[in-house]
Amino acid sequence: MLEVRNIKKSFAGTAIIEGLNLNVKKGEFVSVMGISGSGKTTLFNIIAGLMMPDHGQVFIGGRDITGTTGHLSYMQQDDLLFPWKTVLDNVSIPLILKGEKKETAREKARGFFELFGIAGYEDNYPDTLSGGMRQRAALLRTYLFSSDYVLLDEPFARLDAITKNKMRMWLSEVFKKLECGMLFITHDVDEALLLSDRIYILSGRPAAVSREIPTGESRSEDFEVITTPQFNEKKREIIRLLG
Repeated sequence: MLEVRNIKKSFAGTAIIEGLNLNVKKGEFVSVMGISGSGKTTLFNIIAGLMMPDHGQVFIGGRDITGTTGHLSYMQQDDLLFPWKTVLDNVSIPLILKGEKKETAREKARGFFELFGIAGYEDNYPDTLSGGMRQRAALLRTYLFSSDYVLLDEPFARLDAITKNKMRMWLSEVFKKLECGMLFITHDVDEALLLSDRIYILSGRPAAVSREIPTGESRSEDFEVITTPQFNEKKREIIRLLG
């Protein structure tokens, strides 16, 4: 289990996060929602070990990993693919950083291209791919860094509505095969309900968990679920909590 215990963080005397607790099990998809500026990305930076909290700890499997990197994957909004490298070489980077030889890393990475829907694009450069394909490549690179727990910070925010809906459904399907724990930031209520097992709603600054919402039947690979009374009841509840 990935556990965040009593995290507190301030900048220049202003409290950003105050006593925040959450957890994610392997095989579980959990979303984090809150108003803009409520500290969600700061929280992810702390979980990823890129920033030290003022107080509190982060654990994986009971082991304290607070302030150390390399224990989980973290994908931010931009795909950050290197334009001068092919898709295969971009995706292979985490394996090479772990000490794999280049050809070994390429072969291991190549084995995931079909699952991630980018088979046939190994030798393409990023600027020849659509936005959705670039995000698939970036997500595969993220997953290869650490396959146990993945942090995704609004990965579909810059996509158009049609591509975003396709990517949601694709991520829901591929997630079942990855057997990892996923922690996902989104401002899109439909997206959170469709993808998540649970949703943490954060209060305004300083951020703390104001409500934990199980999605129940709202989570579905059938997009038609958004028209059901149960889905819209959950959606109204979340919108009310977000203010």
